[in-house]
Amino acid sequence: MDDIVRQAMAKWPRVPACYGWLGLDARGHWWMRDARTQALGPFPTLEAPATPGARGSRLTHEKLLAFIGRNYAADEAGRWFFQNGPQRVFVALEATPWIWRLHAGPDPSGPPTVRAHTGAEAGPVHASHLDEAGRLYLHTALGFGLLESADMLRAADALDAGHWPPPQPLAAADAPARFGFVRTPQAEG
Repeated sequence: MDDIVRQAMAKWPRVPACYGWLGLDARGHWWMRDARTQALGPFPTLEAPATPGARGSRLTHEKLLAFIGRNYAADEAGRWFFQNGPQRVFVALEATPWIWRLHAGPDPSGPPTVRAHTGAEAGPVHASHLDEAGRLYLHTALGFGLLESADMLRAADALDAGHWPPPQPLAAADAPARFGFVRTPQAEG
């Protein structure tokens, strides 16, 4: 977490949390959802596709994306958020809290490097799962997440080479409870 964020939290400890304004899609893109967008419906999930326009506006500013990535975390209830200064902006997840992307590893004959949508290195893959739609999930040292669909061929090669454990079946709807995250955070109480 950035020092400036820690300082703001200490200076203003009682800023109310924000819900519904930020989403993370299954490709690792961040979406800003203003009041007009939220009125169109909830952010999509794997089980409930979006109403047209309900995703919002895709964030593309590199420095903003890096700031969100550095200040992205989960609370004890499994609700993921972006700590924006003193305010927690809870994130609606289309799929999982982490979206994995594959990069060439240091050894061409070894496994690819797994990185999160935030740029963080995921560490070793402990388990893999396939859901009913053929989506691949990886449980890594950093946590549980969905592999970005564009990397499926490289992932298949890693699985075929025995670099990762063989995939176990997983129902997409069961992932939040099984791996301890909340797709659509709501205010408590």
